Amino acid sequence: MKRILFPTDFSEVATNAFVHALEFAKQVKGELVLLHTFEIPVYDSQFFPENFAIIYNSLELSKFEMFKDQIPKLREIAKERGLDDIVMNHRLMDGDLVYNMKKAIKEDNIDFVVMGTSGISGWENFFLGTNTDAVISGVEVPILCIPGESEFKKVKTIGFTTRYREKDKKELRKVLAIAKKMNAKIKCLYVRTQNTDVSDATIKEWEADFKDEPIQFLVLPCEEVKETILDFVLYKDIDVLAMIAYKRSFFESLFHPSFTKKLTKDIAIPVLIMHEQ
Repeated sequence: MKRILFPTDFSEVATNAFVHALEFAKQVKGELVLLHTFEIPVYDSQFFPENFAIIYNSLELSKFEMFKDQIPKLREIAKERGLDDIVMNHRLMDGDLVYNMKKAIKEDNIDFVVMGTSGISGWENFFLGTNTDAVISGVEVPILCIPGESEFKKVKTIGFTTRYREKDKKELRKVLAIAKKMNAKIKCLYVRTQNTDVSDATIKEWEADFKDEPIQFLVLPCEEVKETILDFVLYKDIDVLAMIAYKRSFFESLFHPSFTKKLTKDIAIPVLIMHEQ
């Protein structure tokens, strides 16, 4: 059974993403591990040594009580959607979110992460923030990012961007396995620029390798890669966009505020981040 890590701060954005996580768990026949992290403020014990432990214990207890109060609400959401049979485990951890995500992924043998991102600022903070490098480079499992504006709907088409590298083929197979569980098809996009180094022979080789699979290959000549990806999602009815985290600079470019505004406003769809191995 697949194990899905769902980090949550119990916000509206996270609650919306929880619906996606539930449905994803249903489709891949998985179980959820709900992770809530909190950071205890740093105090200097020399100023109040007698109350030092009390302060920490009271803060931790308040976080636990809040966590305990929120769990039944999530279970009620699952029940309303007829998904209360999905197994849900819980982790309450203090400390840095990214560090705790890595720890949970390792200790709980996590296969996927599903998490919410809040609008334009959320995309910026996640993809361009100080934690981004750690997430992309340190979390080796696929991450399904859910914009706060994204309402759940049945996934019929998954978009996959590629550079036709051999490493990409491995990730495409992983996305294909997910697509089959969802009974979805894949549209594979390559944006061909003047500086392209991909031969027609390579493209035909890929088409031959996946000829019996529900995959359509599209090669679009254009110098504006980001805009072409946006048009691809918008006009090809893409429900989830799968992308490989090649390197940080690519995401810094792709999720620049001007582009992100268009992405979240016009097409608030989940983005599935794959990690090259």
